[in-house]
Amino acid sequence: MARPAIGICTPLERARWGAWDLDAFLLPRNYVDAVNRAGALALLLAPDRAIVEDPDEALDRIDGLMLAGGADIDPAAYGAQPHPKTIGSVPERDAFEVALVRRALDRDMPVLGICRGMQVMNVARGGTLHQDLPELLGHDEHRRVLGSFEGVDHDVRLASDSLAARAAGEELHATKSHHHQGVDRIGDGLVVTGWAVLDELPEALELPGNDFALGVQWHPEADETSRLIAALVEHAAARVP
Repeated sequence: MARPAIGICTPLERARWGAWDLDAFLLPRNYVDAVNRAGALALLLAPDRAIVEDPDEALDRIDGLMLAGGADIDPAAYGAQPHPKTIGSVPERDAFEVALVRRALDRDMPVLGICRGMQVMNVARGGTLHQDLPELLGHDEHRRVLGSFEGVDHDVRLASDSLAARAAGEELHATKSHHHQGVDRIGDGLVVTGWAVLDELPEALELPGNDFALGVQWHPEADETSRLIAALVEHAAARVP
């Protein structure tokens, strides 16, 4: 049987390699490795203006969608003014991912949003974001060391019988976190099913009624013991003829 295809939205960043310093579509390898380990084919989806107008052109070619982490979402996408700590936004990427996930949810395609990806899901459904958690919460526990997952573990409490708990295989889940923003007003139809034990910040969102529509504020691709990406692949595999 053919492997299910998981489309992973690819960040657009400035990058240097060899003699070059150019815009590049740049995705950490651990996303692809995690999808491969779970038995699926990883297809990288780069921002494409035509797909914003017709997301089905891309969605027809995959069995599941993953929204990766990365830069802050442009506050204009949810009707807000930028906070001084909101940096690195790429509106081209934002528009592409919002269009894709909005249509994927309408189609009941398996979706997993990771970190920024959870925030994209919320914005796509009309929700908003807190732009600087240290200012809001008074601590830096959600991103202790910039650019590292070392020492960032914290527990998340998952609602019993939620999709998040079923995918994780437990109701108290150890996570690897690296974010300074979080969801504020929850988007239409979404429900919060996970909360950080340390401060009750929402850390998991899902769309009841869909087969698999889950956003998590942590990074399962950085944790080889995590079952979340395998759960996405399992649901995507069920769509393969």
